[in-house]
Amino acid sequence: MAIWLKKGISAEDDAADIAKVRSVVEEILADIEKTGDKAVRKLSKKFDKWDPKDFKLSKSQIEDCVKSLPKQVIDDIKFAQSQIRNFAQIQRDSLRDVEVETMPGVVLGHKNIPINSVGCYVPGGKYPMVASAHMSIVTAKVAGVKRIIACAPPYKGSPHPAIVSAMHLAGATEIYALGGVQAIGAMALGTDAIKPVDMIAGPGNAFVAEAKRQLSGRVGIDLFAGPTETLIIADDAVDGEICATDILGQAEHGPNSPAILLTTSRRLAEDTVKQIEKQLTVLPTADVAGQAWRDYGQVILCKDNAEMVKEADRLASEHVQVMTKNNDYFLNNLSNYGALFLGPETNVSFGDKVIGTNHTLPTRKAARYTGGLWVGKFIKTCTYQRVKPEASAMVGEYCSRLCEVEGFAGHKAQADIRVRRYGHKRVA
Repeated sequence: MAIWLKKGISAEDDAADIAKVRSVVEEILADIEKTGDKAVRKLSKKFDKWDPKDFKLSKSQIEDCVKSLPKQVIDDIKFAQSQIRNFAQIQRDSLRDVEVETMPGVVLGHKNIPINSVGCYVPGGKYPMVASAHMSIVTAKVAGVKRIIACAPPYKGSPHPAIVSAMHLAGATEIYALGGVQAIGAMALGTDAIKPVDMIAGPGNAFVAEAKRQLSGRVGIDLFAGPTETLIIADDAVDGEICATDILGQAEHGPNSPAILLTTSRRLAEDTVKQIEKQLTVLPTADVAGQAWRDYGQVILCKDNAEMVKEADRLASEHVQVMTKNNDYFLNNLSNYGALFLGPETNVSFGDKVIGTNHTLPTRKAARYTGGLWVGKFIKTCTYQRVKPEASAMVGEYCSRLCEVEGFAGHKAQADIRVRRYGHKRVA
């Protein structure tokens, strides 16, 4: 049975925090729906101290952002985007339109159709999350989305040049310096200044994630991608220093970012906790990472690999990093995770920034039923059918009888008229 050497915040306190967020977001979205641009501007001034003449960036503003960056930064952005584009294209190529004759005279098929318009949110209030521009915009572009608008909050009083440049290089058709729930609401609901989109994509804080949840159905969403979560599965194959580094590397995202160590080694567990405390004395983001570790960090001791799999699937964490003597065991047996990182040679930061897999991933146990953002999220797989007369009569007889069982007279009539009109052409 698993033993908790360190527990995080209680489920009751966590639920109370979520309830507070839900209430705030409901009020904000209602305000945006009622007064549109007026509400968006009011909220931007309140939360971001940002009140520009126009939230939409002009071509010259975008060009100035690109020109302001050192060549190395531009080259690095292009490198990261090329990796993400390449993997997204591989994923796109795996999606095939199909058409098949399932019975004589009955042709069924499906087409993979890109969504027409997508709003991509890029977090940037606390940290300028340049990589989030690659993950959503590049992937949507590869999928074939025609209109891709992008929003990111101002950073220290102005649009962040690296975020804007990444959005532009990724292929955004409209770029707005607008953040938080007001950005999500404006893109989803539409205002006089911003034409609404069909789908919202991108990660964000608890308020952004809740806004997406509340708007889901009115628009499509990629997935629930809220505050970052990381789970380290490790044994004596590694030491506490690397485990602590990888825990704090994700805990720095925010004060409510869960970071968990799952291990079969008490020695490693104790060493990791000591290393975390040591690293927090020198880590520049220790104020955030330390709070996340104190409130949301956990250390769970398991008896064997099978129990670690059981606990990991229960946790259904966004990021799962495996550093054990038998990493393939976890690859072959884990089922609930957003993304898997196998071995100490890789890490979540590689996935977050540059390696090619997408970093927009399910949180709060959504990994039980969905994977992360990928090119397929921006594509609708829509079916169609084509039927010859003799097949129409044959299928119609089955359909008519089944409609009668269900009491659907109108449905039955649809089948019966085909039987009458095409029945004489039926081949026995």
